[in-house]
Amino acid sequence: MRRIALRTLRSAFVIMCGLAAVAPALPAVERPGPPAASSRAGGPVGIRAMTYNIHAGAGDDGRLDLERTAVTIEAAGPDVVSLQEVDVHWGERSAWQDQAALLAERLDMRVFFGRIYDLPGVTPQAPRRRFGIALLSRLPVLAAENHELTRLSTQQRNPVHAPAPGFPEITVGLRGTRLHVYGTHLDYRADPSVRTLQIADTLRILGEDGAEPQLLLGDFNAEPTAPELAPLWGRMTDACAVAGPCGPTYPARDPRKYLDYVTVSAGIGVRRAEVLDTSASDHRPVVADLTVPRTAPGARL
Repeated sequence: MRRIALRTLRSAFVIMCGLAAVAPALPAVERPGPPAASSRAGGPVGIRAMTYNIHAGAGDDGRLDLERTAVTIEAAGPDVVSLQEVDVHWGERSAWQDQAALLAERLDMRVFFGRIYDLPGVTPQAPRRRFGIALLSRLPVLAAENHELTRLSTQQRNPVHAPAPGFPEITVGLRGTRLHVYGTHLDYRADPSVRTLQIADTLRILGEDGAEPQLLLGDFNAEPTAPELAPLWGRMTDACAVAGPCGPTYPARDPRKYLDYVTVSAGIGVRRAEVLDTSASDHRPVVADLTVPRTAPGARL
């Protein structure tokens, strides 16, 4: 696979005029990819899930290096990934690049980008500036949607609580099962009030899928015992609580807080979970090996 080349950029105007438009959302059915492993015909299907706050491609050394990010993900070998703090033509900090598209191409994975912020370009000819969450998948993607959560915008002078996008979902075909994969990035503020509202929104949206298996992957900006997360644990289970403990995830160089999660709905087994020791971002990623039951033996999705 080709490497991602990042170069020092001289002029935002010149660069932005030469950029392509943001890649559209995935169509309903994508090209076939290698299926996740299954231990036996009709048995549970194995899948590896990963969550990673990539800090817009900058390591804990402050240096932008999206190839370093790609190598970290590639080495983990996930089937599905949630990436938080992804820039799409956002600004100089990420060289004005479409990080979602670049990482998908580099890793040979499908991508669905769930924008949180969507602002005008720096010139009339420039693409719009977007920031959000990217979901990557090696599995066929059957559907994709960017849901809304209650947010307190960081881009407004006097923000108020309001529904805003940035809670992407993809439905992947997994050998007879439809698996729903969500990516999330909860509010960062010390005051838990916004996260409390976001958890309520999350549970409402998850409930719309009924009993179909679900993965919720992301940066919760709260530790497992935080009161605002308590309602979530009635529906989802932290993979590290089953196969861990995994250890803290933030900050990357000397982690002290456990903020990043792979969580699973009832019926999904957890074989292994770990936090990876890397400083390619200011967070460490979490990877989990899971088993998903087949809800329709013999079916091919």
